[in-house]
Amino acid sequence: MNDQAVLLVEDEAILLLDLQVGLEEAGFAVVSAKNAVEALAQFDRDPAAIKALVTDIRLGSGPSGWGVSRHLRETVPAIPVVYMSGDSAKDWHAQGVPGSIMIQKPFVLAQVITALSTLLNAQPPVTPAL
Repeated sequence: MNDQAVLLVEDEAILLLDLQVGLEEAGFAVVSAKNAVEALAQFDRDPAAIKALVTDIRLGSGPSGWGVSRHLRETVPAIPVVYMSGDSAKDWHAQGVPGSIMIQKPFVLAQVITALSTLLNAQPPVTPAL
């Protein structure tokens, strides 16, 4: 049984709730955070519990989504990252982590699910330790 979750970071409460419900309906376990500080605390408590990151870029005061993704990649170098942004997409190539996907707002939920599934399916299979 896979008990890992997607870490979802979005500072707009309605969008956070919509995304969380949609991802859960698509079969993903979700841990949500309304800002970067909360997201980093969730991740740092148990990095092995997080299998992917879906984050907005502008998260109010504190670190941005760029900073959250870099922090996660320091611990889990291949963790899948999906960015969502209404105005920061132009900075993705310079600020985003390698192998990530950027989704421009406004978007439909299917785009996020497809991006997340694509990145998760591209990961090499995990071989259990004997």
